[in-house]
Amino acid sequence: MPNAPSTPGTPSTSLPRGPAPSPGEQELGPSPGAAQPSPAALAGLKVLELGQLIAGPFAAKTLADFGAEVVKIEPPGTGDPLRQWRLLKDGTSVWWQVQSRNKRSLALDLRQPEGQDVVRRLAAEADVLIENFRPGALEAWHLGPDELRAANPRLIVLRLSGYGQTGPYRNRPGFGVVAEAMGGLRHLTGEPGRVPVRVGVSIGDTLAALHGVIGILLALQHRHRSGQGQVVDVALYEAVFNCMESLLPEYSAFGAVRGPAGSAMPGIAPTNAYRCRDGAYALVAGNGDSIFRRLMVLIGRDDLAADPTLADNAGRVARVAELDAAIGAWAAQRSVDEVLAALETASVPAGRIYTVADIAADPHYQARGMLQPVPMDDGSTLALPGIVPKLSATPGRHRRNAPALGQDSEAVLLELGLSLAQIAELRARGIVN
Repeated sequence: MPNAPSTPGTPSTSLPRGPAPSPGEQELGPSPGAAQPSPAALAGLKVLELGQLIAGPFAAKTLADFGAEVVKIEPPGTGDPLRQWRLLKDGTSVWWQVQSRNKRSLALDLRQPEGQDVVRRLAAEADVLIENFRPGALEAWHLGPDELRAANPRLIVLRLSGYGQTGPYRNRPGFGVVAEAMGGLRHLTGEPGRVPVRVGVSIGDTLAALHGVIGILLALQHRHRSGQGQVVDVALYEAVFNCMESLLPEYSAFGAVRGPAGSAMPGIAPTNAYRCRDGAYALVAGNGDSIFRRLMVLIGRDDLAADPTLADNAGRVARVAELDAAIGAWAAQRSVDEVLAALETASVPAGRIYTVADIAADPHYQARGMLQPVPMDDGSTLALPGIVPKLSATPGRHRRNAPALGQDSEAVLLELGLSLAQIAELRARGIVN
């Protein structure tokens, strides 16, 4: 969904020196039977996360999965709103366990000068700061990149926002769903002539977060050579637009405005979802030249396999309705299992449309370590997604569960040099939780 609006006191921070796992924070390897992993790829990287909900925290989560020491700053009392989103278990969203694993929580009021001073001290020791507030929010708190980088020139600042840090729309509030629409994605989803639909997950935020991680890694390489950090500016709509393939050059060259095509892939044929006898759908990608011929032979249409006008994609696109009808008629006589078994034998790419129940039962997901049973603090077990990508020498790991609000406040502040008396005073004034 959204990037965080600029509501004062709602940031999240990531920092250094993560402690050894405490009870209930078991180290989980990348996959069953894997060798003992080497030190994490990002071990020792200190990340300060200022932000909430999805885009900024997802970027920090990705770094944390590979060993970065992330301190997440949250507002005292309420914490990141994601804690209360969707389905709750014991009062906390199970989504929280995905988005905030491997992080530490510092509950700190950024509206107060003392809270802002803590951030300056943390940023002075950090390698990376991640924020996803509306442009200008950090500057209003005297925590803008210019000020922070004056004290720490090596600091890399990732700024995620709906429209970027410049341009006429910079001050608009930007949520992922709006970015998906402006980036061109929403217009392409759904059935022709019907209301455009959303993808079903917060893809705009996630794409922006992944672009942000790429930017951080590029900036780290530059810093390795120059010793200097920099600002990485990621707009949610631009992250979506960057994945729109040939949309713009098609319009530039031909004036073509691509529209929704349902389950088909416009301009590439045959690729579609076909209804089977049992009501399930099989996705079939028969658009390679040799694959197409094998597919036609399989469905008993040797005439189409041998037709010279269908030998390449352009010819098949011109007759896509005919091809879809032929494949659809064949699939309709068989169950989805029968269809997929036959297609696998013919080496035609195909698959079923998975629900999460299908995912949880799938042996390939299991073999790849993508279904990780994680012990919770209450003794229950929760299945969480495995870590992606998979590195052969320095794989990511689940090192600790998502923190309770302010779980690490005292430890982080002690590491920063504050005394117990100073921390107690901040707590008494509600600046720290």
